[in-house]
Amino acid sequence: MVKKKIFKKSNKKNKDNLVNYFQSLSRIFPFSLIIIFTFFVLPSSINYLKENFKPNKTIINVSKQTFDETLNKKQNNKNLEEVIKDSFSWSIFDDINVFRKGEDVVDPESERFSASTIYQLFLDTGYDLNKVKKTKRVNIGNQLTQLPKELKNIQSVKKRKELFIKIVLPLILEENTKIKLDRKKLFSILNKSNTSLRDKKWLDIKFKQYGLKNKDITSLKIRMDEIPASLAIAQAAKETGWGSSRFAQEGNALFGQWTWSGEGIKPASVDKNSKHKVAKFKILKASVEAYQRNLNTHPSYKKFRKERAIQRDNNEKLNSLELVKYLDKYAETGAEYIKVLIKIIEQNSLTDYDEVKILPTSLKIKNLI
Repeated sequence: MVKKKIFKKSNKKNKDNLVNYFQSLSRIFPFSLIIIFTFFVLPSSINYLKENFKPNKTIINVSKQTFDETLNKKQNNKNLEEVIKDSFSWSIFDDINVFRKGEDVVDPESERFSASTIYQLFLDTGYDLNKVKKTKRVNIGNQLTQLPKELKNIQSVKKRKELFIKIVLPLILEENTKIKLDRKKLFSILNKSNTSLRDKKWLDIKFKQYGLKNKDITSLKIRMDEIPASLAIAQAAKETGWGSSRFAQEGNALFGQWTWSGEGIKPASVDKNSKHKVAKFKILKASVEAYQRNLNTHPSYKKFRKERAIQRDNNEKLNSLELVKYLDKYAETGAEYIKVLIKIIEQNSLTDYDEVKILPTSLKIKNLI
């Protein structure tokens, strides 16, 4: 009888322990789930907060710094490199600011033409902006490598602006035509059932030029597109004071891209502790090409390119007055910079040049017209 009682007590004790165990487990289990869920969600929550609740920052044109570091094969800003290394190729400017083999260009060290000589040259060749607006054609045969020194001394603001536009318009349109030809070839390749080895090599070159390490075709189609002539002229006018700035006169710098090397021009009004300069170019054409490559590749102008792609999908025409709204990161003044550009475009009727094409110099160009 004693053993039986002990067994019953022991059995009851085991049951009580088991009940206590399950009760304890039922209390611990929810807390364990909460802890596991918290550690799982926390990283994503932190990233979301960082992306959507950023503190206000002064806008700085980091694309100018990126251009300089690439052009001079220096990567001094490691933090910037880490941020954009997956979407921006450091070699996309390697083919700019050099004389490419086979290109027929005037030696930039040769004697610079005076404003009066250029004016007479344009007169003799029938280069008139009213005619250009009417015919929607311009001859790029009279391209200049440098701006005339006397440009800033022309008293008539109207004449100074007209001469500046005559000089930069052919340069802008030629670069746009190159992009058109590339764009046409790209779509031709995409429409083929099989891609040849030659086409693949061409694509590899373009992926490099447009900073696409992942070789994404969709991104290439978005990046490989023109900059409206009206927008390019307006930015060149703003950055150079219609060609009168020291940077344009001494360094063929039409778009104010910065440099931290010894190859640039030091701004007179810059802070003493600032080390940046304005990048110099051998010829005006190189400045235009670098500007277009900059807008077509740098992460700062992703929204600009997206809007341009939307405009293409809708009506195949580019609206510079809409596109300019996405260039707030081009200058430190941000929104004010956009207002100035819009004013320049409207007051000088620059959109009249958006439909202008260069006179055909080859069968390829004829096919674009």
